[in-house]
Amino acid sequence: MTYLIILFICLFSSIIGAICGIGGGVIIKPVFDAFGIMPVKVVSFLSGCTVLSMSVVSFYKNMRYNTERSFQKEFAVTLALGSVIGGILGKSWFQKLLLFFPEQNNVGAVQSAVLLVITVGTLIYTIKKDSIKTFRVHSKAVILFIGIILGIMSSFLGIGGGPINLVVLFYLFSMATKEAALYSIFIIFFSQLSSLLSMIYTRTIPDFQTVHLLLMISCGVAGGYIGSWFNKKLNDKQVSQLFMFVLILIVFTCIYNIQKYL
Repeated sequence: MTYLIILFICLFSSIIGAICGIGGGVIIKPVFDAFGIMPVKVVSFLSGCTVLSMSVVSFYKNMRYNTERSFQKEFAVTLALGSVIGGILGKSWFQKLLLFFPEQNNVGAVQSAVLLVITVGTLIYTIKKDSIKTFRVHSKAVILFIGIILGIMSSFLGIGGGPINLVVLFYLFSMATKEAALYSIFIIFFSQLSSLLSMIYTRTIPDFQTVHLLLMISCGVAGGYIGSWFNKKLNDKQVSQLFMFVLILIVFTCIYNIQKYL
């Protein structure tokens, strides 16, 4: 039964993540915490691995569809470099949080609270975004700094990238929904890869069941393919509506997790 739950959650999350550019981990992490399937630090690690596999497939498929002409390489590389730095910092902060709160439930509560604040803010922005003035940041230093912040959030929360990536890309770079999803997945790949390499280097990978890892990575790959196919079929408005539905789901899940852990 546990395997079926893992299969359904990871496949569904990876498909949604590939469509909306939110990584999938933003669903996997709080839902797994709610079910209590595995310890908090194991969920964070395996969720990151799932998102990493999804991002590789999804980015490749989307690039083939969108063609490289619409992809700003210099901008993307600067953001990615920042996300690498942020990914390493975020994972380091997460390990320090584990030391500060030996009881993993407290760590889960902190992660859920931070994710709740981010998600509520994202939901409010998404609802009102048509009336909010956006910008087009060009400074490489600012773009690098933004990448660092996004990488920290992605790695620290174990969610891949989540809704904050899209809001930042909407607001600071005036991107359309599907365009933002493509760059978000690019950021997610590098932040999760750096986070994983950091854990390998510092030998802080938690004990986990190999079958869980293989199952979740397989779901990430399958979700990346399926989600990329759906992304081609849906327009910006439909993707935005799906994004808002997911945000509402995450808000209620985070509220449940906070009261559960406390």
